[in-house]
Amino acid sequence: MATEKIILGIDPGTTIMGFGIIKVINKQIHFVQMNELMLKKYDDPYTKLKLIFERTLELIDTYHPDEIAIEAPFYGKNVQSMLKLGRAQGVAMAAGLSREIPITEYMPKKIKMAITGNGNASKEQVARMLQSVLKLKSLPKNLDSTDGLAAAVCHFYNEGRVEVGKSYTGWEAFIKQNPDKIK
Repeated sequence: MATEKIILGIDPGTTIMGFGIIKVINKQIHFVQMNELMLKKYDDPYTKLKLIFERTLELIDTYHPDEIAIEAPFYGKNVQSMLKLGRAQGVAMAAGLSREIPITEYMPKKIKMAITGNGNASKEQVARMLQSVLKLKSLPKNLDSTDGLAAAVCHFYNEGRVEVGKSYTGWEAFIKQNPDKIK
């Protein structure tokens, strides 16, 4: 009997939110969709957050993902940018949590490493590798959607491994969250 799973990957942003969806059938990945939510035209930061939440819910209700992979914000030079990214990530996560979908965060370097083998790969290198692996005919102009897709593919590649983004309060919590690891 075929086992299927749908993974939604999200690259949160307050200017562009990229997302990608893959379907896993018998441990084979298949491209479903990638796109982006353009937020540049909105000045109000709260409107942007509302739109991120609503679009994430719409994706969940349309594609019924079993899991969500989301890129974690990273600290650059601008603390304000990181705070904005954290809020965008938070509302996307809240949408998933409101539908009780498991969420895993991945650091950008981990996603790049999973896709290209190089944690310092450029967006273009990640996009080209995804194009090759998923046999995509073309790539989008903005690469935020391929970044969202990369989060989903990274999650697929890391399936069954203890995730860096998970936290455990002790052995009891670990055992509860990983019953398959106990013999």
